Amino acid sequence: MTGESTNGVVLIMTQRFHFCPKCGGKLENKSYRERRRLTCNRCGYIFYENPVVGVAAVVFDRVGRILLGRRKSSYAGLWCIPCGYVEYDEDVYDAVVREFKEETNLDIRVTGILAVHSNFHNPEAHSVGIWFKAEITGGELRAQSDLDRVGFFDLKDPPPLAFPTDETVISNFTR
Repeated sequence: MTGESTNGVVLIMTQRFHFCPKCGGKLENKSYRERRRLTCNRCGYIFYENPVVGVAAVVFDRVGRILLGRRKSSYAGLWCIPCGYVEYDEDVYDAVVREFKEETNLDIRVTGILAVHSNFHNPEAHSVGIWFKAEITGGELRAQSDLDRVGFFDLKDPPPLAFPTDETVISNFTR
Protein backbone atom coordinates (compact mmCIF):
# COMPACT_ATOMS: atom_id res chain seq x y z
CA MET A 1 0.00 0.00 0.00
CA THR A 2 1.34 3.47 -0.83
CA GLY A 3 0.28 6.85 0.42
CA GLU A 4 1.46 10.43 0.25
CA SER A 5 2.09 12.63 3.24
CA THR A 6 1.00 16.27 3.30
CA ASN A 7 4.55 17.38 2.46
CA GLY A 8 4.65 15.29 -0.72
CA VAL A 9 6.75 12.41 0.65
CA VAL A 10 5.59 9.13 -0.87
CA LEU A 11 5.28 6.41 1.73
CA ILE A 12 5.36 2.72 0.91
CA MET A 13 3.53 0.96 3.68
CA THR A 14 3.65 -2.76 4.22
CA GLN A 15 1.59 -4.68 6.69
CA ARG A 16 3.92 -5.11 9.67
CA PHE A 17 1.34 -6.49 12.10
CA HIS A 18 -0.66 -9.64 11.45
CA PHE A 19 -2.49 -10.52 14.65
CA CYS A 20 -4.89 -8.64 16.92
CA PRO A 21 -3.35 -7.52 20.22
CA LYS A 22 -6.76 -7.96 21.93
CA CYS A 23 -7.86 -11.47 20.89
CA GLY A 24 -5.16 -12.88 18.58
CA GLY A 25 -7.40 -12.90 15.50
CA LYS A 26 -6.02 -12.19 12.03
CA LEU A 27 -5.64 -8.52 11.06
CA GLU A 28 -6.88 -7.62 7.58
CA ASN A 29 -6.81 -4.35 5.66
CA LYS A 30 -10.33 -2.93 5.38
CA SER A 31 -11.48 0.35 3.90
CA TYR A 32 -12.93 3.00 6.21
CA ARG A 33 -13.94 6.12 4.34
CA GLU A 34 -10.65 7.63 3.16
CA ARG A 35 -8.22 5.08 4.67
CA ARG A 36 -7.40 1.43 4.89
CA ARG A 37 -7.01 0.19 8.45
CA LEU A 38 -5.89 -3.06 9.99
CA THR A 39 -9.00 -4.68 11.46
CA CYS A 40 -9.39 -7.90 13.39
CA ASN A 41 -11.49 -10.44 11.51
CA ARG A 42 -12.59 -11.98 14.83
CA CYS A 43 -13.44 -9.16 17.28
CA GLY A 44 -13.52 -6.14 14.95
CA TYR A 45 -10.80 -4.21 16.80
CA ILE A 46 -9.22 -1.51 14.61
CA PHE A 47 -5.44 -1.49 15.01
CA TYR A 48 -4.36 2.12 14.50
CA GLU A 49 -0.74 2.51 13.45
CA ASN A 50 -0.01 5.91 14.97
CA PRO A 51 3.33 7.70 14.99
CA VAL A 52 5.57 7.60 18.03
CA VAL A 53 6.63 10.85 19.69
CA GLY A 54 10.25 11.92 19.82
CA VAL A 55 11.76 14.83 21.73
CA ALA A 56 14.96 16.81 21.25
CA ALA A 57 16.60 19.61 23.22
CA VAL A 58 18.30 22.51 21.42
CA VAL A 59 21.03 24.00 23.59
CA PHE A 60 23.47 26.78 22.68
CA ASP A 61 26.75 27.76 24.29
CA ARG A 62 27.70 31.36 25.20
CA VAL A 63 28.84 32.16 21.65
CA GLY A 64 25.71 30.77 19.95
CA ARG A 65 26.96 27.36 18.84
CA ILE A 66 24.53 24.43 18.96
CA LEU A 67 25.18 21.22 20.91
CA LEU A 68 25.13 18.09 18.72
CA GLY A 69 25.92 14.45 19.34
CA ARG A 70 27.42 11.84 17.03
CA ARG A 71 25.35 8.67 16.87
CA LYS A 72 27.01 5.34 17.54
CA SER A 73 24.26 2.85 16.61
CA SER A 74 21.53 3.71 14.11
CA TYR A 75 22.84 6.36 11.69
CA ALA A 76 26.34 5.73 13.09
CA GLY A 77 28.85 8.49 12.48
CA LEU A 78 26.21 11.10 11.73
CA TRP A 79 25.29 13.91 14.09
CA CYS A 80 21.99 14.99 15.59
CA ILE A 81 20.39 17.27 18.10
CA PRO A 82 20.28 15.07 21.26
CA CYS A 83 16.95 13.26 21.14
CA GLY A 84 14.91 10.21 22.07
CA TYR A 85 11.43 8.77 22.41
CA VAL A 86 8.72 9.54 24.94
CA GLU A 87 7.77 6.58 27.11
CA TYR A 88 4.06 5.62 27.16
CA ASP A 89 3.42 6.99 30.67
CA GLU A 90 5.76 9.99 30.42
CA ASP A 91 5.12 13.70 29.93
CA VAL A 92 6.96 15.16 26.91
CA TYR A 93 8.76 17.73 29.11
CA ASP A 94 10.00 15.03 31.45
CA ALA A 95 11.04 12.92 28.45
CA VAL A 96 13.24 15.60 26.90
CA VAL A 97 15.00 16.26 30.23
CA ARG A 98 15.56 12.50 30.73
CA GLU A 99 16.73 11.82 27.16
CA PHE A 100 19.11 14.79 27.17
CA LYS A 101 20.65 13.62 30.47
CA GLU A 102 20.97 10.04 29.16
CA GLU A 103 22.85 11.17 26.05
CA THR A 104 24.91 14.17 27.24
CA ASN A 105 25.12 13.82 31.04
CA LEU A 106 23.79 17.39 31.30
CA ASP A 107 20.81 18.63 33.28
CA ILE A 108 18.56 21.09 31.47
CA ARG A 109 15.61 23.38 32.02
CA VAL A 110 13.15 23.66 29.15
CA THR A 111 12.49 27.28 28.15
CA GLY A 112 10.16 26.82 25.18
CA ILE A 113 9.11 24.86 22.13
CA LEU A 114 11.00 25.61 18.91
CA ALA A 115 9.44 23.26 16.38
CA VAL A 116 7.17 20.28 15.78
CA HIS A 117 7.68 18.14 12.65
CA SER A 118 6.69 14.79 11.23
CA ASN A 119 9.70 12.56 10.64
CA PHE A 120 9.55 10.30 7.59
CA HIS A 121 13.22 9.30 7.47
CA ASN A 122 12.66 5.84 8.98
CA PRO A 123 10.22 3.68 6.98
CA GLU A 124 9.86 1.35 10.00
CA ALA A 125 8.56 4.02 12.37
CA HIS A 126 6.86 7.28 11.51
CA SER A 127 7.46 9.71 14.35
CA VAL A 128 6.45 13.21 15.36
CA GLY A 129 9.30 15.21 16.84
CA ILE A 130 9.15 18.10 19.28
CA TRP A 131 12.25 20.31 19.50
CA PHE A 132 12.49 22.17 22.80
CA LYS A 133 14.75 25.11 23.58
CA ALA A 134 16.63 24.46 26.82
CA GLU A 135 19.33 25.82 29.12
CA ILE A 136 22.01 23.79 30.87
CA THR A 137 21.58 23.80 34.65
CA GLY A 138 24.21 21.26 35.69
CA GLY A 139 26.18 18.15 34.91
CA GLU A 140 29.38 17.61 32.97
CA LEU A 141 29.25 17.25 29.18
CA ARG A 142 29.98 13.63 28.23
CA ALA A 143 28.71 11.47 25.37
CA GLN A 144 26.80 8.43 26.56
CA SER A 145 23.90 6.14 25.62
CA ASP A 146 23.32 6.45 21.83
CA LEU A 147 26.15 8.96 21.31
CA ASP A 148 29.91 8.52 21.12
CA ARG A 149 30.85 12.22 20.81
CA VAL A 150 29.27 15.53 21.72
CA GLY A 151 30.28 19.06 20.88
CA PHE A 152 29.20 22.56 20.01
CA PHE A 153 29.06 23.60 16.34
CA ASP A 154 28.56 26.78 14.38
CA LEU A 155 25.00 26.87 13.04
CA LYS A 156 26.28 27.71 9.54
CA ASP A 157 28.70 24.77 9.44
CA PRO A 158 27.24 21.72 11.20
CA PRO A 159 28.75 18.25 10.67
CA PRO A 160 26.84 15.69 8.53
CA LEU A 161 23.42 15.28 10.15
CA ALA A 162 21.48 12.04 10.62
CA PHE A 163 17.98 13.48 10.38
CA PRO A 164 16.50 15.80 7.73
CA THR A 165 14.26 17.45 10.32
CA ASP A 166 17.31 18.45 12.39
CA GLU A 167 18.59 20.19 9.24
CA THR A 168 15.27 22.03 9.00
CA VAL A 169 15.37 23.10 12.65
CA ILE A 170 18.97 24.30 12.39
CA SER A 171 18.31 26.16 9.13
CA ASN A 172 15.57 28.17 10.87
CA PHE A 173 18.31 29.79 12.99
CA THR A 174 20.46 30.78 10.01
CA ARG A 175 17.83 32.65 7.97
